[in-house]
Amino acid sequence: MSTLAILLDLGDGLAKMGAGIGAGISAIGAGIGIGQIGGKAVEAIARQPEAVKDIQSNMIIAAALVEGVAFFGIVISLLALFL
Repeated sequence: MSTLAILLDLGDGLAKMGAGIGAGISAIGAGIGIGQIGGKAVEAIARQPEAVKDIQSNMIIAAALVEGVAFFGIVISLLALFL
């Protein structure tokens, strides 16, 4: 096997490893972010129970935005893997 073929195989393996790590970091970051959003929302509801509807709607919008960023990170990782 030539040196070039070995280097290409190594590069392919590193690309797969990098894509997996990138997707994992995106998922972990989203989980931490949504956990923070939920925790802070519960604290805010405990302080002002009359504002439950406003807090819940803002929490859902923020969680959806965090999930969108996580999906974007996972898609970019998959594109890096296959392209």
